[in-house]
Amino acid sequence: MNFFLFHSYNHISEHWSIHISNRISLALILHCCFCPMALHSSSILLLPLFFHFILTSAASRSSDIAGGVRIWPLPASVTHGGQRRLYVVNTKDFRLNTDGSNFTDASGILEEGFLRLLDVVRVGHVVDANLSRLDSSALLLGIHIIVSSPSEELQYGVDESYRLSVPAPAPGKPAYAYLQARTVYGALHGLQTFSQLCSFNFESRAIEVRSVPWNIIDQPRFSYRGLLIDTSRHYQPLRVIKKVIDSMAYAKLNVLHWHIVDTQSFPLEIPSFPNLWLGAYSKQERYTTADAEEIVRYAQRRGVSVLAEVDIPGHALSWGVGYPALWPSKDCKQPLDVSNEFTFKVIDGILSDFSKIFKYRFVHLGGDEVDTTCWRSTPHIRNWLEKKGMNESDAYKYFVLRAQNIALSHGYELVNWEETFNNFGSELSRKTVVHNWLGIGVAPKVVSAGLRCIVSNQDSWYLDHIDPSWEKFYLNEPLKNIADPKQQKLVIGGEVCMWGESVDASNIEQTIWPRAAAAAERLWTPYDNLAKDTNQVFARLAHFRCLLNQRGIEAAPVSGLGRSAPWGPGSCFVQ
Repeated sequence: MNFFLFHSYNHISEHWSIHISNRISLALILHCCFCPMALHSSSILLLPLFFHFILTSAASRSSDIAGGVRIWPLPASVTHGGQRRLYVVNTKDFRLNTDGSNFTDASGILEEGFLRLLDVVRVGHVVDANLSRLDSSALLLGIHIIVSSPSEELQYGVDESYRLSVPAPAPGKPAYAYLQARTVYGALHGLQTFSQLCSFNFESRAIEVRSVPWNIIDQPRFSYRGLLIDTSRHYQPLRVIKKVIDSMAYAKLNVLHWHIVDTQSFPLEIPSFPNLWLGAYSKQERYTTADAEEIVRYAQRRGVSVLAEVDIPGHALSWGVGYPALWPSKDCKQPLDVSNEFTFKVIDGILSDFSKIFKYRFVHLGGDEVDTTCWRSTPHIRNWLEKKGMNESDAYKYFVLRAQNIALSHGYELVNWEETFNNFGSELSRKTVVHNWLGIGVAPKVVSAGLRCIVSNQDSWYLDHIDPSWEKFYLNEPLKNIADPKQQKLVIGGEVCMWGESVDASNIEQTIWPRAAAAAERLWTPYDNLAKDTNQVFARLAHFRCLLNQRGIEAAPVSGLGRSAPWGPGSCFVQ
């Protein structure tokens, strides 16, 4: 079997989950079609058989589409009808009605969400239907939305539940969809779900809702459903970050973890210490405070919170470009100088400025991968350690705990990477959330110690790792080996991490999607509703990926690994 044949066989058999007997047939087909020794006129006749094999394999994975449910992530409870359908009136006439709601929509969050709904449901095609010939009862005239809480505050733990119904047409009765939610953010999720019920009908040239009636009751499994982006390894323009936020809302992810600065670059303006952003790659690759405020505002209006991170004391070499006193020495530049009071004055200034911009309950203080060699090899720090009676491990703990106290003084609760827990977990503030990343065994230890946890184990939920498939993302269970219900509640959620070493504006979207969507369903959908066999959800995920493409999100094919290109001609829905 030549290299092309071997690669084709392995790629197709792995990603279409073909049974062993069928793999033998596939190998024979590939051999006849592509092996140089077999390239004769009869082998060309087998090409249709090859593509029929692939398409029928895809069809076998479409049970949830065939059942009429193609919503991603899958709701907690969903029922629907059969062949009946409603046609959406021209979107410029489709109405939002909030009569009877306690919610006044003073800032226009709901109205903007409704207008975005209209944009995404008509984006795929030109809607030029003539609906005048249809009975009025077959027309969906609008959506009634009832929001019971007048508050627009977006914070960890906000109620994101909703109920959505689309009744069957009734003669002589105008048709409306109905959406109820406790908060406007639950209503935004309901609008996202409604948008996935809508599709373009090529015969009528209208947007329709099939399989009515629909009744959906929904709420997230976890309150924290995050996506990390890294703007230090590569700068991401404001417009790109906004597109990432849009795509998060489509998948019902609700926390943008902004890893703003790191060793390589300090791109954010800090008014208290204006020279810090001299550590940016260039003057053009920076964010002003107004830019940061705009990211927070834009995200909040889509139901997404922004978790800001400064990773200290390691990963901070760029800080010293503007303030060299933060370096242990000019020849040994990180971690930050633990012996210098100026270091903690700068941290205090950063977090003070953060508190004016980033209103989320938590701030991320990093704390990972701290190599204390510079502290040991720098004379003035070594002398300081001796006077304090500390070794380097003591100094690491001292730094993290002091930074935590500074953050607490600005009203934040804390997130730290798991090394802090692994080294001195019992001494962390009880307001700490431990962010797992190294492996799957940490979360049970964290919650058994009474601390909260976010799961991001790198073997399954690191998007910069190209090899893990979407199936691995889907099957990664945050509560693995945690049986106690009280301890389960301490796992506040999970996060997929798009570290920036190998992504910039040119490829970030196709590296995030569709694998992040697989994790999004794991974090949203009740455990008992999740598929145990990923073959059962392939078609629905492929449909969602195609929907992202229609909405301008450059999601990669489902059938590949991270950032894969299409492997050949074919339908979006089977790749």
